[in-house]
Amino acid sequence: MKKNIFFWTLLFLFALTGGAVFSQNVTSAEPVAAKPKVILLIAEQNIEGPQKAWWASEIDLSTTEAAIATKLIEEGYDVIDTSVAEKVIKQKPAFRVVDISQGESAQLGNSSGADYVILGKAIASSGGNVPQSNMKSCYGNITAKLIRAKDGKVIAYLDAAGNSAHPDLISGGREALSRAAESLALKIIDALNKQK
Repeated sequence: MKKNIFFWTLLFLFALTGGAVFSQNVTSAEPVAAKPKVILLIAEQNIEGPQKAWWASEIDLSTTEAAIATKLIEEGYDVIDTSVAEKVIKQKPAFRVVDISQGESAQLGNSSGADYVILGKAIASSGGNVPQSNMKSCYGNITAKLIRAKDGKVIAYLDAAGNSAHPDLISGGREALSRAAESLALKIIDALNKQK
């Protein structure tokens, strides 16, 4: 009789908890490896505007860099804040050029504590009018290199494109660049994941 009560009690607990009463909470003994630190150096030129880069002037991150940084952070990557790099740039004014070289970008990344540098250019351009509307076609194109900071080796060459239709060329260019950046971010994440 006692065996039956014990059996039915166990069966009742099993049904009530969905079997969780018998499962064990096992944690992994292996520590989770930290994701690498990344610095973004992407010069951007919107429609009818000059080419700009935060490390060469006083402007903030570009539309392109902001979109890429958002995706990288969502995936757990540590994106180096511009304030960290600005300290290094103040010490070496040679970094204050829009067209920074691959070697200089690796030096800047390494001095800022980055494991990888994303060096690139983003350009927005306009096309024709969208038929039967006041909208203009806008295109964003980005080319980039993923560079390992410690030795300056190019890990991957990447590119992406995006488009937009907008009545305002500047806003349309920004949208097109943002879409291209989101696409490029996925390629960057894939390339970084292959480095493990």
